[in-house]
Amino acid sequence: MSQRRSVTVEAVEIPTDIEALPGRLFRPDGTGDAPGIVLLQEIFGLSEYVLDRASDLAAAGYAVLVPQLFARLDPPITAIDESIGMEAALPEAMERTGELDWGRAVADGVHTFHALRGTDGVRHDEVAVMGFCYGGGLAFNVAAQSARDGAAPAALIAFYGSALPDLLDLAAEVDIPSLHVFGTADTFIPMDQVERIREAVTADGIRDQVEFHLHEGAGHAFDNPHPMFHHEQASRDAWWQMLEFLTRRLPL
Repeated sequence: MSQRRSVTVEAVEIPTDIEALPGRLFRPDGTGDAPGIVLLQEIFGLSEYVLDRASDLAAAGYAVLVPQLFARLDPPITAIDESIGMEAALPEAMERTGELDWGRAVADGVHTFHALRGTDGVRHDEVAVMGFCYGGGLAFNVAAQSARDGAAPAALIAFYGSALPDLLDLAAEVDIPSLHVFGTADTFIPMDQVERIREAVTADGIRDQVEFHLHEGAGHAFDNPHPMFHHEQASRDAWWQMLEFLTRRLPL
């Protein structure tokens, strides 16, 4: 992989069919036009972890746009306050995420995808969608909706997409290079559901552009650095798999 680049971050307004959505745009410094990645949040919102991962992707050479989906809440927030302790933050995150209208979140994701495609310095036909947990399932739905609209993403990356078991009827529409990663000890998405996801997204192994990786002993949200979730080996291996996938599917 190439060396880590310095990164510039700016607050942006993402046009939508209703009011604009706040977001953060991360760009690698000192490069020409770059491939793009729409990064969709986990249930904690635009947390320090999600923003750090956006910065990591930009440092690898990608323009990354992260929408503030919790701006649609009443009142709007940026992220769950994790300083209250994860035992309290986790149920609050689940409650607040449950207040988001799924169709609205999909629409906001699609608008974010088109906004990044139209951003100067971004290769408009080389934009992927990616997400963690809630955002992984949302990215899958955004990919399907964008394909219906005639502009499928260049690739999909889903880290343990939590809504995927309920979205498998969309699998035929997500016929793009894809990477899915799960942990074998995920109690939120048990292995029988993971196997159903694998069968659907790979079309029973027919789609060779879909990559599916299982990480032994890792639970849900294993890339999140909080001790409640983190699995160091799985996090490191999955991130490397993702960078290698991007090198092949969205070369710099």
